[in-house]
Amino acid sequence: MAPTLPAGAPRAKNWLAWFVGFIVVIAALAAGYTWLVLNWSYSAGERAGYVQKFSQKGWLCKTWEGELAIVAIPGSLPEIFKFTVRDDKVAANINAVMGKRVALSYDQHVGIPSTCFGETGYFVSKIHAVE
Repeated sequence: MAPTLPAGAPRAKNWLAWFVGFIVVIAALAAGYTWLVLNWSYSAGERAGYVQKFSQKGWLCKTWEGELAIVAIPGSLPEIFKFTVRDDKVAANINAVMGKRVALSYDQHVGIPSTCFGETGYFVSKIHAVE
């Protein structure tokens, strides 16, 4: 005589497999969304001014965060443009030209799911001094 299984055993295994599959699908969708918003640029541009603040921040995910003071007319209050740098080479270039008028090339990414990738949506990719 073959041993008999309790009546609820197959149903419990099916529920557990469905739940694990659901979690895997949700994780894959979250990873895909994160990859999409970090690789697709909403806008790109360039801003010129003086880097007045630049530091590396973060408890676990370290990113470079800075502020660019954009002065339209000498003597007027500057507009502050906050930006993020994820590349250490670009961060070294910014540190090298601190105090000079610079132009930052950036890409704007909208919908980033966490501040682990940067505190702002503006990611600087290139910098050069403006004479």
